[in-house]
Amino acid sequence: MIEDSIRNFHTQFLFEPRVANEANLKPARVFVVCGMGGSAFAADAFRVANPGPRVVVHRGYGLPRAAEREKDETLVIAVSYSGNTEETIDAFNAARAAGLAVAAVASGGKLKELALACGAPFVEIPAGIQPRMALGYLLKAQMKLMGYESGLRNVSALASLLDSSAYEEKGKVLAGALFGKIPVVYASGRNGPVAYNWKVKFNEGAKIPAFWNMFPELNHNEMTGFDVTDATKTLSERFHFIFLTDTQDHPRLRRRMEVTRRMLSARGFGVTTEALAGDSPWEKICASLLVADWAAYHLARSYGTEPEKVPMIEEFKKMI
Repeated sequence: MIEDSIRNFHTQFLFEPRVANEANLKPARVFVVCGMGGSAFAADAFRVANPGPRVVVHRGYGLPRAAEREKDETLVIAVSYSGNTEETIDAFNAARAAGLAVAAVASGGKLKELALACGAPFVEIPAGIQPRMALGYLLKAQMKLMGYESGLRNVSALASLLDSSAYEEKGKVLAGALFGKIPVVYASGRNGPVAYNWKVKFNEGAKIPAFWNMFPELNHNEMTGFDVTDATKTLSERFHFIFLTDTQDHPRLRRRMEVTRRMLSARGFGVTTEALAGDSPWEKICASLLVADWAAYHLARSYGTEPEKVPMIEEFKKMI
């Protein structure tokens, strides 16, 4: 049940990843993480929070050019929560065919079979929840394969630092403001992956349209789409903006966000500011996403939609 997944989210950081075929795990300087949807978000979040190992995120078939350019220093990590993601399996096979070092993370499925059959390093994560809810498991598994032990220690502390239920009231209030609206989530370029994940939670959890973008790029194009006139008012009136603010963002960027917020408010749009708050980058990210989880959950209840399963995605998979 999705409510249990949210309340128990912090317990994922107690997970102790174990590497099968660990003797075949080679040190690397560059990590190409191949995954889709929620399975890829841990790598995105890693890039937000860490100045350490170099991580390239690849969403799609095959491999990015970066993997071929630095072949001898690269580890390709294929990540699929279910273990059956078509694009990720293709990337895993492409890496093997190209002679690249490969590893995998999954809860089972075809990817597990392939990794164990060829002797690739493999971390199995607990099954039974939606991929978008599995950040803790996925993050620790990937850090283990990267050999990033200090990072593992840091995120393990979240098991005691995070109180998932403490964010429910804020999420419920936000859900009330968003009812009947289309969320648009804005953040800095650095925190763009967090904004994107908010959008995903609204799409998959509440089953509603939602969008995202980043500062400062949106000031050069997207914002003009909300310069409301009488002729376009009916197109725009459903949008509600969520600004993810961060005291670590560039001062000029924070100024841009504040001015944009005032301009949108003056044009009649609802605007909510959600500050990324915490004593560490990981606490900031996870606390923010818990607010999004609760908001999506309570929106689903308000709309009478099913907050956990994703039937349209399952239908699509069958059709292809």
